Formats: sequence, C-alpha cells, structure tokens
Amino acid sequence: MADAGARLILAFDFGTRRIGVAVGNELLASARELAPLPARDGIPDWAEVARLVDEWRPDLFVVGLPLNMDDSESVMSTRARKFGKRLFGRFGVPCEMVDERGSTREAKAIAREGGHRGNYRQESVDGIAAVLILEGWFARAEGLPPR
Repeated sequence: MADAGARLILAFDFGTRRIGVAVGNELLASARELAPLPARDGIPDWAEVARLVDEWRPDLFVVGLPLNMDDSESVMSTRARKFGKRLFGRFGVPCEMVDERGSTREAKAIAREGGHRGNYRQESVDGIAAVLILEGWFARAEGLPPR
C-alpha cells in the first residue's frame, strides 16, 4: 500500500441501475472516468468489481454519499454506505464516504457542454459524477473548499 499522498484511488458514484467509476492518483490529484458498472437494484456484478480491483490495485475506495440538502441521510445514503462496507469487506481496501451533493447536476452540465443530447439512460454521466466525487475528495484532502 502506498503512503498517504501517493495512493491510487477508485471512486464510485453509487446508483441502483449503474455505478459510476473513476480512478485517480492522489499525488497528481487527477481523476479519469472509467466505464460504469451495471447494477441491479444497486447490486453490481461483483466479478466485474473484482476485475477492476485486480487491474488497478487501489489503496483506497471513495464512495459518494448522497445527502439531503439539510445534511440528513436518505435511503440512498444507507445503500451507498452498505456498498462501501461491502467493498471493504470483499477486498480489504479502506473505504471513505464523501458528500456527493451536486455531483450529478454538475456532471450533466459538463456533459451538455460536450454535446450530450440529454438521454441520460442511454448515455450516462455516472463516470463524470465519479470523477467529480474524487476531485472533491482531493480538494478536501488539500484543505480546499468542496465544489
């Protein structure tokens, strides 16, 4: 495992139909989108997740935590936390939850600027949201304000 400040991180934007994925390097504070994981009622194909973990060998998982605007948690928060616990339980890699409020809205805006036609079921923005979640985690780690 790499030391803090030089870790490779896999980030996830939890969803019931798809889970966005991004990979980033803490040293460079950069992230890039990977193909989203299909999910059934929030349950991914764990063999596919294992393939990602084998390929990238992350030092840390970061999972977006959907919070309400009053900072309270929702059913989706509970499910995202459960997903994070399962990641840790299956792979033994530490997992941190991070406030993801606004990431989907910002991901859609970024996609529209890139010519997205608005059909988010066919062309998801989950990977972009995962990048934003990870970039937000990098910013907080550096003491910068969240997005």
